[in-house]
Amino acid sequence: MTGPAAARLVVVGEALVDVVPDADGGTRDLPGGSPANVAVTLGRLGHRPTLVTSLAQDARGALVRDWLEASDVEVRLAAPACGRTSTAAVVLGADGGASYEFDLDWDLPADLLRAALDGADVVHTGSIATVLDPGADAVEVAMRAARGRALVSFDPNARPVITPDVDAARTRVERLVGLSDLVKVSDEDLGWYYPGQPAPAVARRWATAGPVLVVVTLGAQGALVVRGEDVVTVPGVRVQVADTIGAGDTFTGALLDALTRAGVGGPRARGALADLSVRQLADAAAWAARAAAVTVSRPGADPPTRAELDAADA
Repeated sequence: MTGPAAARLVVVGEALVDVVPDADGGTRDLPGGSPANVAVTLGRLGHRPTLVTSLAQDARGALVRDWLEASDVEVRLAAPACGRTSTAAVVLGADGGASYEFDLDWDLPADLLRAALDGADVVHTGSIATVLDPGADAVEVAMRAARGRALVSFDPNARPVITPDVDAARTRVERLVGLSDLVKVSDEDLGWYYPGQPAPAVARRWATAGPVLVVVTLGAQGALVVRGEDVVTVPGVRVQVADTIGAGDTFTGALLDALTRAGVGGPRARGALADLSVRQLADAAAWAARAAAVTVSRPGADPPTRAELDAADA
């Protein structure tokens, strides 16, 4: 997956601080947030993405901005009404899996979004930004405006703590799936939205509801890629897990990297996605899986650079 990174990529969504347990029984602040992690992944893979988000003028906000800008992410932000940068207290399970307790506000001015999306080739959003009002409504409007002008990418990252009403959350997510060209979702998230329904069946249903491409990540088991009648399974990458923070976001960012380098973006994004060969789809998902494996091998949301992945492939 090499070549020029000429596409203009815009990511819309939350940037926050993960408050992570340390080995001494205390905590440490690590910058994160699902869309922010996607933007950092893209920056480290050689792009110059724009992140449209909300950050306060406080110490945690400065920490997040410095982290983003160090990975070549352009930050366009609005200040939250609460006056403080959002946080997610991380609870790690025995297997390294992460759950979260949130303290956040989410809102974006419509004019900020319109200006940021002007001329975008790829627009990605997901997670809290798409379900927490009042900002979620502005994000949905932006997705509608971008459809047909850019590749619209969506990750319906389930956050039961934020949206305990699964029926309401599913209704909104299905509407956003219908506005998307590309959907990346984990099997765990599908299990929350559709309990008891097999992930492949839901992915196939979603693939007829709007998106050209649906990719389901399966943790250590790899990923399932669905496009029309094409169904491809990509194996996982064996790795010693430190934690899973940012793994799915790394996968998303690396997948977008691979697809844009294959020419997917802009007004012809849907046609370009449909024209990719099955081998190209499999290669893109495999590249994303390798990137995610690096992230889970080290603490926190720490996506790899292109040089790291190229060195691992050599």
